[in-house]
Amino acid sequence: MSSKLLRTIEKYAQYHPTALSLQNFIEFGAKAGSGTDKDTGKVEACNKTSVKFLKKEIPVRLANILEELKHLPKPLLKSPSMRRITQWYQQSFEEVIEYENADGENRDVQMQFSETLSSIARRHATVVETTAEGVMEYRDLHQNDSSANYQNIQYFLDRFYMSRISIRMLINQHTMLFGDDLPKSPTHIGCIDPKCDVLSVAKDSYANAKFLCEQYYMTSPSVEYTTINPYGPDSSTSINLVYVPSHLYYILFELFKNSMRAVVEKNRDEDNDNFEPIKCLICRGHEDVVIRISDMGGGIRRSQTHMLFNYMYSTAPRPSMQSGSVSAPLAGYGYGLPVSRLYARYLNGDLNVVTIDGYGTDAIVTLKLLSSQANELLPIYTATTSKQYKSEIPVADWSSSYPSRNNNKRPNDST
Repeated sequence: MSSKLLRTIEKYAQYHPTALSLQNFIEFGAKAGSGTDKDTGKVEACNKTSVKFLKKEIPVRLANILEELKHLPKPLLKSPSMRRITQWYQQSFEEVIEYENADGENRDVQMQFSETLSSIARRHATVVETTAEGVMEYRDLHQNDSSANYQNIQYFLDRFYMSRISIRMLINQHTMLFGDDLPKSPTHIGCIDPKCDVLSVAKDSYANAKFLCEQYYMTSPSVEYTTINPYGPDSSTSINLVYVPSHLYYILFELFKNSMRAVVEKNRDEDNDNFEPIKCLICRGHEDVVIRISDMGGGIRRSQTHMLFNYMYSTAPRPSMQSGSVSAPLAGYGYGLPVSRLYARYLNGDLNVVTIDGYGTDAIVTLKLLSSQANELLPIYTATTSKQYKSEIPVADWSSSYPSRNNNKRPNDST
């Protein structure tokens, strides 16, 4: 990496990322119209605004996480997988920064910028798997090394993956509104569904998890759905909210997958094929939508519950990482729950797990009902962030649940 690029990264890392809300995304996207209801003049005006914002914001988010990469343990940072990750992020930063002084009102620049963002998204498509490979290799090499600080790796991965989620959100929203990528539905605004049907996404998630479970076990438990909507019109059981369907799908797919494996393996050990159904409860409250997935899969030992959201922990055997595998593993990498929780927390929600050893487990997903309250949670790199990698004292280095309007440079951050 050239010294000029290094200085530019350090410059952009001095700025806070700007946290947006789903309401911000929806209101901006609606100006350009959706489906066939598009005004060419409005689309062009919004495209200019989006390019102007993203050519500053994406480098800020990339630079913030590039600075944090430096604090990983040297053996991990020098592993082939993590060197590849670092190169991807540096290359992506360099490509976006080329538009720093470009004329965002030029149509050719707009098209090239959109193509660049699509290229970055493709490049980063396997970031989670590649990072997981590097971390597993590091863990295998340092199993008996007391100096290996796994807590710091956990801290980094939470922030790294959250940053990735946020950057992909910005890219997907722009390329679906102004590029060649098409929304999955004409009613969507970019990748956001203004009336996301929670039950429909849950059923889709279950169906795909069921297919995967049956591939591995030749059987699967059923599911029972219950919707409670006391505040809906005419006591309607339909529960909708402004949300990103792909995010919700990821969360629920992982939870159904975990429950199915637990139920099947518990009953297999007992030589019992009569599975108790998994229960999915969806409830709309005043401020939140809560989804509870309950199983009778035997639960988890209390001594292991503190590890549930650890990236280097899984109750399933570790799958083979051989290339050429024709099917995805049901479990074993240890990334399903922690990444699912990040997706929930990204827009001011949460994911909690309550388990009763010997009985079963409840996974509870909370989503913000109001789009104005569904604000991005973003990692912020500060001078004190580096201290977190050297001590166990928590520091305030996440954005608040209320979005800021500007990229405010931190005063005296170098002191």
